[in-house]
Amino acid sequence: MPDHAYSSDPAVQTQLDRLAALSPGRDILGLERIAEICARLGNPQNQLPRTFHVAGTNGKGSTCAYLRAILEAQGRRVHSYTSPHLVRFNERIRLAGTLIDDALLAALLEEVLDVAHDLQASFFEVTTAAAFLAFARIPADDCIIEVGLGGRLDATNIIPAPTVCGIASLGIDHEAFLLAPEDGVPAEAIERIAWEKTGIFKPGAALVTLAYPDPVMKLVAERAAAVDGTLFAEGDGWAVTPDRDGFRWTSQASSIAQPLRSRIVGAHQARNAGLAIAMLRSAPGPQPSDDDTVRGVAAAFWPGRMQALGDGPLTALLPEGTVAWLDGGHNPDAGAALARALADQPPLHIVCGLLKNKDAMGFLRPFADKIASFQAVPIPGHEHHDPKDLCHGVQSELGIIELQPCDDVAAALRHIARHRQAGDVLICGSLYLAGVVLSANGEVPV
Repeated sequence: MPDHAYSSDPAVQTQLDRLAALSPGRDILGLERIAEICARLGNPQNQLPRTFHVAGTNGKGSTCAYLRAILEAQGRRVHSYTSPHLVRFNERIRLAGTLIDDALLAALLEEVLDVAHDLQASFFEVTTAAAFLAFARIPADDCIIEVGLGGRLDATNIIPAPTVCGIASLGIDHEAFLLAPEDGVPAEAIERIAWEKTGIFKPGAALVTLAYPDPVMKLVAERAAAVDGTLFAEGDGWAVTPDRDGFRWTSQASSIAQPLRSRIVGAHQARNAGLAIAMLRSAPGPQPSDDDTVRGVAAAFWPGRMQALGDGPLTALLPEGTVAWLDGGHNPDAGAALARALADQPPLHIVCGLLKNKDAMGFLRPFADKIASFQAVPIPGHEHHDPKDLCHGVQSELGIIELQPCDDVAAALRHIARHRQAGDVLICGSLYLAGVVLSANGEVPV
């Protein structure tokens, strides 16, 4: 799927239009083009501060948010590069704690495009090079880089050995980009995904992961051994355990005495926070104190992930007292995480839009028992499941009866207000849709 980016700033939009015209309009894995771009720019990827590199099918964005919040609670200046953006492209690049401003963003994109005009570089390759330029030129103490797609051949993997490599949840997504099971690549899809993600492992980096099923964990350990790395994995190395409305983090070497509480909703977020803590405990240099960690976990926020929408034009369409949740999850692993997050909730009215290349029933099936009604919507500007077809699939495969295809999210919320019984709402299925909702409701991430 191509990236789409728009800006209200004319200078930024000029460069985004130029990028759209020059790029192939799709994701292309491989390090040759990004290596050439960076070489022409003086290899800014070799001039980064202490770096944390995070991969994973789901949860890597939340892990990055916890990393940044804890480091900032410690008083450190932190760069971060994440994707995709939800509303404004600027969300992808944060410089010493602040979103990149339009003037600098336009200048950086122009500089990269000037040297990359003949390379047919992808959207993500150009924007990654722009982020590296910014990170190399503006002082900071730490740098957090989120993998875009896969790991081994992702453009971010051009960086030399980071201080710490972390891998969050592993699940099935972007299967079209998986290598065929040959030349030493595992046959099972989930193991091939792990093989790709662990491609960010490099000699000299600390290696931190969640726990996975035994066959996957065996592969991860082998990939760590191949770079002479020591694996600090959930289970054998560290653990999170529930504690009332929070959790505790423990390891054999050090534990945090105080309970931790997160404002990011979902029981699975304790593991993402735990991964971030384990990565920080593995890094050389000043360590965050227990108090820094507690404050950082409490402050961390990642928009579009089980986010309760505030007052705005969209939520005003619903009956007073209705809670509208927004989640950008879009694959079976994310559906399972939603099922866990909704375990104690009564059934909700679902508003859902999914990209055409996503497994719709694989995403929805885990929380089918929480669907009081289902409203399908398109995703503006993207190839998506047709709302009528999506409703038909939900009826025939999940047995949901209360169904309605709608023209957009606002129409879906009006339909719920007029025709459904009282109950909360969940808008889900796509990060692109999440961006549309946040923009329409006046909640642009900052």
